[in-house]
Amino acid sequence: MAALWSRTRQKASDEVLIRALYEEHGRALLAYAQRLTGDRSAAEDVVQETLIRAWKHPDALVNGKGSVRGWLLTVARNIITDRFRARAARPPEVAQSPANGPVEADHAEAVVDSMMVMEALDRLSPDHREVLLEIYFRGHTVAEAAKTLGIPAGTVKSRSHYALKSLRELYTEKPGSAKLVMVKEAAA
Repeated sequence: MAALWSRTRQKASDEVLIRALYEEHGRALLAYAQRLTGDRSAAEDVVQETLIRAWKHPDALVNGKGSVRGWLLTVARNIITDRFRARAARPPEVAQSPANGPVEADHAEAVVDSMMVMEALDRLSPDHREVLLEIYFRGHTVAEAAKTLGIPAGTVKSRSHYALKSLRELYTEKPGSAKLVMVKEAAA
């Protein structure tokens, strides 16, 4: 019971000590910390940390080696110096902004689209499929596609027209299959 009473009394005396320190030196400590940090909220954090250290080391306040305010200001300066050095030791933080989006985008949509294109191309006749592959996937002009396939340029044009028309018909039949953006853009 005596130990409990002693701890309760010690706790109460520590609280009284910290309150007295804050009332007597709080404003000066806050002004000093704010002048060094340039930031009110950082200065308040420094004052709080200073008072915690004073609470942890009450013997340093009453050892008679100098003023209490001097000790508190030295502790505050040391805390600010430690924070500055810690910030300088690590790389600067970069704020996340809409311009700095995720590095890797979700590619599921592109996979589904490419599967639909492959399925649609499989439904075309081989002649129509070859023309579309040459023009849209290999990026050849009508003349280059005609030369590669060994057919006249007019035939390449008509086959591409009918192939795109067939694709359009395939995807207007299915109401949920309007995802084929590349084919629709090419058909337009």
